[in-house]
Amino acid sequence: MNTDLTPGTDAPDPGGTEGSGGSGGSGERAGLRAWAGLAVLALPTLLLALDISVLHLAVPHLAADLQPSSTQMLWIIDIYGFMIAGFLVTMGTLGDRVGRRRLLLIGAAAFGAASVAAAYAPSAEALIVARLLLGVAGATLMPSTLSLISNLFLDPRQRGLAFAIWAAMFSLGVALGPVLGGALLEQFWWGSAFLLGIPVMVLLLVAGPVLLPESRDPDPGRVDAASVVLSLVTMLPATYAIKELAHGLAVLPLLSAALGVTAGTLFVRRQRKLANPLLDLALFADRSFRSALLIILVGTVAVSGSYLFVTQYLQMVEGQSAFRAGLWLLPPAAVLIVSSVAAPVFARRFGPGAVMGAGLASAAAGYLLLSRVEAGGAGDIALIVVAYALVNSGIGPVLALGTELVVGSAPPEKAGAASAISETSSELGVALGVAVLGSVGTAVYRSGVGDGVPEGTPEAAADTARETLAGATGVAEELPVRQGAELLGAAQEAFAGGLATVGVISAVLSLAVAAVAFTALRGAGAGAGAGAEKNVAGESAVVAESAPAGESAAAGEAAGVAEKAAVAEK
Repeated sequence: MNTDLTPGTDAPDPGGTEGSGGSGGSGERAGLRAWAGLAVLALPTLLLALDISVLHLAVPHLAADLQPSSTQMLWIIDIYGFMIAGFLVTMGTLGDRVGRRRLLLIGAAAFGAASVAAAYAPSAEALIVARLLLGVAGATLMPSTLSLISNLFLDPRQRGLAFAIWAAMFSLGVALGPVLGGALLEQFWWGSAFLLGIPVMVLLLVAGPVLLPESRDPDPGRVDAASVVLSLVTMLPATYAIKELAHGLAVLPLLSAALGVTAGTLFVRRQRKLANPLLDLALFADRSFRSALLIILVGTVAVSGSYLFVTQYLQMVEGQSAFRAGLWLLPPAAVLIVSSVAAPVFARRFGPGAVMGAGLASAAAGYLLLSRVEAGGAGDIALIVVAYALVNSGIGPVLALGTELVVGSAPPEKAGAASAISETSSELGVALGVAVLGSVGTAVYRSGVGDGVPEGTPEAAADTARETLAGATGVAEELPVRQGAELLGAAQEAFAGGLATVGVISAVLSLAVAAVAFTALRGAGAGAGAGAEKNVAGESAVVAESAPAGESAAAGEAAGVAEKAAVAEK
């Protein structure tokens, strides 16, 4: 149904009901047009996931062409994530106010334009600016996508499957990134990696207005500019501090962390006083909402930290190219897709808490298998593939059911804000995983390689070898054959030790949030979490509030019936 009830903008719902093509009224099953709309919404999801891995493959190529300084290279890599993390809450709430479809299409156009600017950037400075704009545009896509899915599919079972497909598409994008990116970079220049988004965004701009219904909060209130500023000053410095403190204590990251905490405190206090807050803190009163956010955050920490080491291990220890490493990780990606789509089916039978808990226990077993990898050991690649298949069998349900619980726990008019919070949790999880687990693994590497540097190695070269495995590989190529082989062997063994440590920590984290899933989510509704019934009742309430007088009584009665049904279900 169309929840865009602002006078003068109401339009027929392009979804329709079962048999006519989409999602009609409260609780009605979606038809073919709504599923076609989901296919359109899957496009930006796939693209953003692709972008995560493609840039890292392009770094050596663009570095040779643009010759950025080390500082500029860090900004080229990091500025995109900073902007997404900083603008998610603002964009999610903005979508609730101006219209989620409208914001999605504006963001898609901006993302396409920024992609062209990045592909043809003539200098490092220009590429940094283009990546910044890509991050801001990207922040509009994910919360808009999730909130539109929530409004397209009102039936709890269908909505569960829709969120599972969304999670599967994100997983597919992460898996295909190295494969597609590697293939492109073997044939074309580094800018081709950024042009992947152009056809995707053109298709979204053409099909979106036809297949996606507009939806927004009918009574959003004004946007509080001070809250927008405070949210940005909270997220941007905090994300920067997380990434930089991974390299050691320094004044600027510590000051950034303090600024982020201070701004965050002021932000929370201000939201409590506003009649129409930028972020409705009442959402956190729902136990399923809080618990699912925690599980997504910790689960993402574990998987992002371990993925960082697995991809490097395949390339720098096993000698696989980025393209071949991506091919090896396709079977685990297939497991991730299957587990994401199957999760709602099992959740209807056993409950989302039990399914997520069992999945996280399976992921913990996979992480423990990673700790058994030994440099030079026979069958290491096969062991990694099996281990990561187990990891992904657990992460799939976390992404599919966790996202659904977060978004489904919110009333329809707050779907954009809830979606933004879910995505912010994921972004912070990635940042923390790379920063914290990356730092721990690197510390283990440095400790292990310290005594493995051959005598006679120049001090500067020895320091480089102790910093990273990539540095040790480069130094080994410049040393005499025997010394180089000795250094490379020690470095690879030390890196395997770092991977093992990260695997054990990830297993512990997974088991901890598995316990949260089994306990805190016990009794949470299957299909759409506890919020499924709230969403149905909320949709009816919105219609009752905004319908013409002659229809208001009937809509109000429908809302009352929906609310009673929700109570009875609980």
